[in-house]
Amino acid sequence: MTKIIDTERRLVAVFAADVEGYSRLMGADEVWTLQRLTERRAILDKVIADHRGRIANTAGDSVLAEFGSAVDAVQCAVEAQAVLAEANSNQPPEKRINFRIGVHVGDVMVRAGDLFGDSVNIAARLQALAQPGGVCVSGATYDQVRKVLPIAFTDLGAQQFKNIEEPVRAYEANSFSQTAVQSKQAGSGFSKSLVLPDKPSIAVLPFQNMSGDPEQEYFADGMVEEIITALSQFRQLFVIARNSSFTYKGRSIDVKQVGRELGVRYVLEGSVRKAGNRIRITGQLVDATTAGHLWADRFDGGIDDIFDLQDSVTTRVVGAIAPKLELAEIERVWRKPTENLNAYDYFLHGMASFYRLTKEANDEALRLFRKAFELDPEFAVAYGMAAYCYLRRKFNGWMTDQAKEAAEAGRLARLAVDLGKDDAVALIYGGRTLARVVGELDVGAAFINRALVLNPNLAAAWHNSGWTRIRLGEPDIAIEHLATAMRLSPLDPLMHAMQTAMGLAHIYAGRYNEASVWAENALRGNPNYLPALRFAAVSNALGGRIEKAREMLKRLRQLDPNRRISNLTEVEDFAPYIVGVIEEGLRKAGMPE
Repeated sequence: MTKIIDTERRLVAVFAADVEGYSRLMGADEVWTLQRLTERRAILDKVIADHRGRIANTAGDSVLAEFGSAVDAVQCAVEAQAVLAEANSNQPPEKRINFRIGVHVGDVMVRAGDLFGDSVNIAARLQALAQPGGVCVSGATYDQVRKVLPIAFTDLGAQQFKNIEEPVRAYEANSFSQTAVQSKQAGSGFSKSLVLPDKPSIAVLPFQNMSGDPEQEYFADGMVEEIITALSQFRQLFVIARNSSFTYKGRSIDVKQVGRELGVRYVLEGSVRKAGNRIRITGQLVDATTAGHLWADRFDGGIDDIFDLQDSVTTRVVGAIAPKLELAEIERVWRKPTENLNAYDYFLHGMASFYRLTKEANDEALRLFRKAFELDPEFAVAYGMAAYCYLRRKFNGWMTDQAKEAAEAGRLARLAVDLGKDDAVALIYGGRTLARVVGELDVGAAFINRALVLNPNLAAAWHNSGWTRIRLGEPDIAIEHLATAMRLSPLDPLMHAMQTAMGLAHIYAGRYNEASVWAENALRGNPNYLPALRFAAVSNALGGRIEKAREMLKRLRQLDPNRRISNLTEVEDFAPYIVGVIEEGLRKAGMPE
């Protein structure tokens, strides 16, 4: 490090923020504006501190801060805008205090705690380029975060800034999936749009149950899930995952807002009525960019026609949004999961329990999946889902007989992949169980890869592939796969699990600061998620933040008091070369042997 008198140089991420229209606000009401600015600054200062930033200078409405990591700086910027949007939500537009934020990575001079140099000027110019409530980053910043954070960017091209010799590539940060989930749950009004994919994109919302019987809710949900599954197998489409679509269940929705939050062009909504042996499905397809209706229709039939009715809906959707798809491609996805409708009914009940995520619900799902494949011994996906129930039992510490249950999980998983060679769902859940519970990592990974080829829109496949790639020692590929899962399901209730996997991938790559950011984000979504607590403890300890690591471990041991380093493999399976690293982190955090 070179010193010039009392000046030092260092490479940092520079964060520059100021208030849009500050002079106008002060001219309208000085006292009110200063009060509101003080409140907003308290919010912004806390978010900066939470992301390990240091405020270097403030003047009036501006803030200049430095971060040791571009990831920390960009994540801080986007999360700060989400929280500030919430603070603004009860104000009329003309009275909102909107910050603009710019981030640049470069060399700076530091004197008396303040920052100087071209890198500071570039960050300030980027801040001026940002939209009110928005974030603009340089190309140098983008290169460091694009594969690390599941964030959408718009390329603004090369910008020639005043008093900066070389043009600077600029990018607008459009959305951050985990932030979108948190702000959505908080009702913040943060509504930055995800960039539309370069192919037709659609979200299928939960259909309304018109049967007059709440017990038929599982049936309506099952119909929608089958339609999503059929659509997702078209490689030429981009289909939002069921878990994100179903966050709108029971809500009055604005299709334009849905399009922005999920990043899709089209939305399918409708209803299901089941009365005795008769079924009616109604559907309407809406262009989310204009709220214009493309078509609306109804499909009637008997219970024996259920799969034909689903295919009819799927065909109408495909014909409307991707009319050039070849007939052979359409016929490829027409498959009946089972000929036995009683088995199918048990399966739908099982899926309803599966998504509730509790131990009791998992036990009930396993029982129902067993009923399904007992009635139809060829029902591949039922075997796959049953196998995955055992995987959940393992990583939640619910197993009572490890060896016996692992053997049964392996039996079910092998039946799933043998019977479901062309069923992506059966392959992904069977394959992950083989990799995670049985220990057949390479075999399980091969089945997961096949699932991705068969259905590139299956968010669960990308998610599970991420975990498996980590175990294979390929953390950077894992990060790409997990980012794809997050984009396919940006409002997923299991976002905390994806973020936890991101954290573990960064631990494997030796990036402990990034790992702790992801683990702590996961804990915001699910404060009691044991893997996130474990990896937060490890990454903070290895990153030198011992007090934070001990805090994480204390919370972990309150929830899982019997966990020791010696019995960690009962709930985790790490690659051999990383076990020592994980154990070192846990020891530093204070986990007993």
